[in-house]
Amino acid sequence: MNGIERIAYKTQGVLLFIILSSIATLVFIQVILRYVLHHPLMGIEELLLFPTIWLYFLGSANASVERTQIKAQVIDIFLKTPLMLKFSRIVMGIISLGIDCWLIYWAFQYFQYSIRVHKLSATLYIPLVFAESAMFIGFLLMGIYALFETIDYITKPLSKFNLDGKG
Repeated sequence: MNGIERIAYKTQGVLLFIILSSIATLVFIQVILRYVLHHPLMGIEELLLFPTIWLYFLGSANASVERTQIKAQVIDIFLKTPLMLKFSRIVMGIISLGIDCWLIYWAFQYFQYSIRVHKLSATLYIPLVFAESAMFIGFLLMGIYALFETIDYITKPLSKFNLDGKG
């Protein structure tokens, strides 16, 4: 990991911890209020929507920076040389970048729409742009990390590509 990835990884880790803690706290409060005190607080389920969406997209971006996202690298079974393995990883990175750019474009369009329409949540009247912006930011982060990964595959020497699937 380079310096930018390391800072982003640590920042995302802190944000993910805060978001996960807030979700657990809200669920705990709702359980106590509903089942112990028999006075549920209306709107907690709606409030949970916001950190949950952010948790999903920042978690996906976190998997991208850790390079632990799900990949189907079946072609690696058939590759016999480190050069072919490197080539397949570069092609995989370029395809991922293309898909990421397409998703970033549509997520940005949706983000702009959310700002323009200014939708509000049903009970608490919270602007939904707070939840809907997570998609754009998450895809943008995933695209940046895919770019770093592709550059890494291009610049990595052939000796670092192992035929055991861990290259």
